[in-house]
Amino acid sequence: MTPSLLSGELAAVMVMPMPGQRKRKRQAREEHQRASAALAVGWCWEVICETEDSDQLRARLRSLQEERPDTDPSQDATIDTLCGRLKHPITYRLSVLAPQEPSE
Repeated sequence: MTPSLLSGELAAVMVMPMPGQRKRKRQAREEHQRASAALAVGWCWEVICETEDSDQLRARLRSLQEERPDTDPSQDATIDTLCGRLKHPITYRLSVLAPQEPSE
């Protein structure tokens, strides 16, 4: 094989997307559109729990699922991980999608 063919074949291989990448990007785009549409209609993220203990976070998420059986936590809840540095520990924040209070 000549180097030009080899480099051409490698270039073609490198352009190929990773398996499942298109599906993941589409799902992320749909999730973002769904969240932005919900927020545009008078919804906001309400912080339920903020803790440094991941076990406490999981327990709160389970209790939230028991309190609200009609909601889907994968769509109506978000867990933010606030990464700490040397002085600050890692903090977890649990938020749920809630109707926005009307402003006067």
